[in-house]
Amino acid sequence: MADLSVDFGKFTLKNPVMTASGTFGYGMEYAEFYDLSRLGAVVVKGIRSIPSHGNPTPRIAEVTGGMLNAIGLQGPGVEKFLHDEHYLPGLKKTGATVIVNMWGVTIEEYAEVAAKLDANSDGITALEVNISCPNVKAGGAAFGTDLKLAHEVVSAVRNATKLPIITKLSPNVGNIADFARAVEDAGSDAVSLINTLSAMAIDINTRKPKIANKFAGFSGPAVKPVAVRMVYEVSRAVKIPVIGMGGISNGADAVEFLLAGADAVAVGTANFVDPFAPLKVIHFINEYLDKNGFKSVSELKHALII
Repeated sequence: MADLSVDFGKFTLKNPVMTASGTFGYGMEYAEFYDLSRLGAVVVKGIRSIPSHGNPTPRIAEVTGGMLNAIGLQGPGVEKFLHDEHYLPGLKKTGATVIVNMWGVTIEEYAEVAAKLDANSDGITALEVNISCPNVKAGGAAFGTDLKLAHEVVSAVRNATKLPIITKLSPNVGNIADFARAVEDAGSDAVSLINTLSAMAIDINTRKPKIANKFAGFSGPAVKPVAVRMVYEVSRAVKIPVIGMGGISNGADAVEFLLAGADAVAVGTANFVDPFAPLKVIHFINEYLDKNGFKSVSELKHALII
């Protein structure tokens, strides 16, 4: 068996397969299906300083090649996440490696959430900073589509915590490598990409948008070629580890991301189709490494032939 472990510098994962935030709940929803400690990491749904009710319904729609969602980052807030048995306390009992996705609507809120998670960090391996959120103080401009705001919010989180930081990048930009360099400079220990693509769908019978929010995030198999290209570009632009995601439906998809330059991958929309998808991806990667003579998964990052 090849070595599946992944060294992120400040922490190590037992294998390169994690769950994408927003597609796996808070982990406990899937604990009845299998042992969560078998995963490289469970990345929980986004946490902010206060409870969030999310967007009005309908907020999910199936489309060709994937799905649209505008959940609106619904969540229990940081205090309930830290202390309610359904969230972090329950996850700790499973032995899962936990990465907490976090967000805010101001730079100050990002720092506040990071500080609270840092002060209660037992059972938390790292923070994933979602910078695709609108900054209310900047007229709604998304942190992840403004280089200056991206740098500022990651800097604020860096100053608020000693936990490793993974910044989740938005694909809705001109040059994603520029943003990867900006957050690396701000102190991010790794980057994850891609978040969902901005999209829209219309019901021709009602002549109304299929999503109440009008615009939504597009995910699923159809986004994979875009995601692979962006991972390739980012992995060559920064020195920090890269987590690839976007349309991974099976093990072959995951290997494609690893060959493009990802150190690890995250399985997202596929979880809605098959709860066991991440385990199947782990199994495929292991078989692929053995079949092709690789001694470790890290060798794939430099195995692309061009």
